Amino acid sequence: MHALQGLTPEGLVAQFPELTLAEARKVMSTVVRHGGAALARPVEQVRRAALEAVRARGHVPTLGLLAERASAVDPFVKYLLETADGERVEAVRIPLERPGRFSVCVSSQVGCALACAFCATGRLGLQRNLDVWEIVEQVRIVRGHLPPGGRVHGVVFQGMGEPLSNAERVLEAIRVLTEPSGLAVDARAITVCTSGLPAGIRRLALEAPKVRLGLSLASARPTVRRSLMPIDAAHALEVAVEAAAFHAETTGLSPLFAVTLLAGKNDTADDARALAALVHAFAARTGRRPRLSIIPYNAIASVDDPFTRSSDAAEDAFRAVLRELGVFTHKRYSGGGDVGAACGQLAGRGDPAGVVDGEPG
Repeated sequence: MHALQGLTPEGLVAQFPELTLAEARKVMSTVVRHGGAALARPVEQVRRAALEAVRARGHVPTLGLLAERASAVDPFVKYLLETADGERVEAVRIPLERPGRFSVCVSSQVGCALACAFCATGRLGLQRNLDVWEIVEQVRIVRGHLPPGGRVHGVVFQGMGEPLSNAERVLEAIRVLTEPSGLAVDARAITVCTSGLPAGIRRLALEAPKVRLGLSLASARPTVRRSLMPIDAAHALEVAVEAAAFHAETTGLSPLFAVTLLAGKNDTADDARALAALVHAFAARTGRRPRLSIIPYNAIASVDDPFTRSSDAAEDAFRAVLRELGVFTHKRYSGGGDVGAACGQLAGRGDPAGVVDGEPG
């Protein structure tokens, strides 16, 4: 059986040659907007024989909604979801500045193999990749729980897992998400965040040139970065940045460089100077100035968490060094920390007893 919400219209025609491309668009629109139950009824402008073929060999599976936890301090909402094989992943509803618009932070893997020291998901190890439909379904579920008049404006691949370790399915999910007859998310409102897989970054540039790239740095000092992000031993920072330069030159889009500040680890003046040098070198090479996002550390729910958030004074001093060197930063608001929804906190945990602050739609 083929999961219909994981297929583009062209993919539907490939799996169901009984459909014309126009009919496939109608089927996709029906599935994305109304779910599989809608296929039990006639679908306008889809021939009966073609629809029966879809019913016979296709289905619209879903993820179990174990918990919906709304933050008490901001409008972020975390969704704990269960796959058919009993694994758990999380997605987050992120409010945008314009009322009624939201982004969805989606997971691309169950767990993660990269073991970044400051990330809760990295402590889980990798269980498996998510399928295309499981990625798309996260967006559909969140969309089904939006307030009246709300709509999904963007998607960020920054939940559980390293998206570019699952590049084939992530890229296909992007094609589904951006399809006008489906969820119709503008590709320019999609960001793929990576720890730095060069081949995946280049592939993203070539196959999804309107999608934005986020690169997690941790530190621009190689020895510090390697102590925090083991991936640096296999793909050194300069190699990842070179791939990001290829992305910028190919797409014309400036990347987002992200640094999570950790007290006494990567928040020194030396770290700031190295970061400024990296930003200037990148801009000189590509003509595109990276956007630099400074992220406060969000504690991992564990008694052995070795890190603490940099103090306000240390963060201010770090930013001051950058400003003196002509580099200006954006402080990312990482919401939902009280329900484990903030950056680095997703670990497939929640209240499995039922849904909080809402009922499944």
